[in-house]
Amino acid sequence: MVKVIASSVRKGNVLEVDGHLCSVLSAESFFPGKGTPTTQIDMRRIADGVKVTQRYKTTEQVERAYVEDRDFTYLYQDGEQYVFMNPETFDQIHVSGDVVGDSAPYLQENMKVTLSVFEDKAVAIELPQRVTLEVVETEPVTKGQTASSSYKPAILSNGVRSAVPPHVGVGTRIVVMTADGSYVERAKD
Repeated sequence: MVKVIASSVRKGNVLEVDGHLCSVLSAESFFPGKGTPTTQIDMRRIADGVKVTQRYKTTEQVERAYVEDRDFTYLYQDGEQYVFMNPETFDQIHVSGDVVGDSAPYLQENMKVTLSVFEDKAVAIELPQRVTLEVVETEPVTKGQTASSSYKPAILSNGVRSAVPPHVGVGTRIVVMTADGSYVERAKD
């Protein structure tokens, strides 16, 4: 275990809190005009999946567990479990839906991901920053609509809703950010 200051904690880190290992879901620092700056950390206990929220002074020390980041390839979903393969040893690992969380819709077969592993158990997942998806439903393109910079709603091939520029139509492949599903650009393939 390594001691770090609370303000340096990021999503995906693993902390030891009250004897439990917790995976960080979000960490947000607050700097009020008066008073002490604080960092609020939302976590999920690895053992039982319970969500925990802790508030620390930004300079307070917290225990960060050493996790190893390993590259894996996503294979398929098996019920509530997601199956990944180590590309070097071809070993398969089953990861629960709690660990995958909001990343699930962006998983595609043979996608390269990074799993944070602690004692041979996956505790967090990191997807590529961008992924290419197809627009399956959106409003039709109307002439003159491209003059303004307003975005229109669209549903992507993975079921995620996003906002796309007016020139994007059904069937167009686009690049989106996996963090929030926001439009980046038209796919170049």
